[in-house]
Amino acid sequence: MNIGIIKEKYKGENRVALVPAEVKRLVKKGFKVLVEKGCGMGSYFYDDDYKSAGAEVREYNEVIQSADILIKIHPLEKDEIRHLKEEAVVISFTRYWEKMDELKELADKKATVFALERIPRTTKAQFVDVLSSQATIAGYKATLLAAELSPRMFPMLTTAAGTLKPARVLVIGVGVAGLQALATAKRLGAQIFAYDIRPAAKEDAKSVGARFLESPVWAEGKGGYARELTEEEKKIQHEFLAKHIGNSDVVITTAQVPGKRAPLIITKDMVDRMKAGSVIIDLAADNGGNCELTKPGERIIHNGVIIYGPLNVPSSVPRPASEMFSKNMANFVDLITRDGQLDIDFSEEIIAASCIIHKGELRMEGNDA
Repeated sequence: MNIGIIKEKYKGENRVALVPAEVKRLVKKGFKVLVEKGCGMGSYFYDDDYKSAGAEVREYNEVIQSADILIKIHPLEKDEIRHLKEEAVVISFTRYWEKMDELKELADKKATVFALERIPRTTKAQFVDVLSSQATIAGYKATLLAAELSPRMFPMLTTAAGTLKPARVLVIGVGVAGLQALATAKRLGAQIFAYDIRPAAKEDAKSVGARFLESPVWAEGKGGYARELTEEEKKIQHEFLAKHIGNSDVVITTAQVPGKRAPLIITKDMVDRMKAGSVIIDLAADNGGNCELTKPGERIIHNGVIIYGPLNVPSSVPRPASEMFSKNMANFVDLITRDGQLDIDFSEEIIAASCIIHKGELRMEGNDA
């Protein structure tokens, strides 16, 4: 079978779906790997690296028209779908909740599509969980962005010129990204505080040395995510968080709800209570943002508070992000093949959850579609 990777067309994307090390692993298993010329340059992987790993470096049309399995990061665009081989397998993020036209075109191609955002967030699925691997990168980078934008230093310093107090960093949403943000802030010397509405997050936050703010509302959802709050719960949370946000020098938000707009957590009146020079890094900006004032992709200042909603954060650390994504993808190929041929077993939870089209048949039901 031919496994293909092509350049990502998404603006500002520097990652690549497979790195040479994983290409070598797949070639040893008997797959032919086709790589579009120059597709790894943004991550500092060059065509000669792929050739040394056993890949065939070709033009775009040759790759996409020959790939039995196409691995991508971002959803296929319509012009890419038109060139796709009939009955190909596509493994990528799909944003299925807003890309139904593209999914129908993929179905017309009799394609089989695996949506990476639907991989269960379970211990068993960690070896293919790209959301977690990329969130690790995003959480790390979010803290560095905050440190760069903040007008103060993170660590406490005692010098002949006096003592500087450590920065107070509050992370809202203690998933993979939140934990990495907390751990990075801790390494930089900040005082770290954590908030989450999932009870399981308390011990996770404490494990990296954070003080956990006991939530007045708990809302554990499915798949490791929080469920949406009721209007009454939102009011209770607002009153609780407003004080803590106002006392923070840096707030990093990471809260997401799969397939929906990110929950609104920080309102304008909360921002108005923050000190001038405080910083908000909104990691949910790709899905609308957790802060009412966030403008995705922009840095703004509101009453002296710096608010930044960076987009596609893992792409800003492209080499390790690509390496982690690639490892997950090579593992995913192992999951859906046997002896070099497709072996899609829907009794396997990961396959059943992530496959949204099988041989042209849509597999989503109800609200999923």
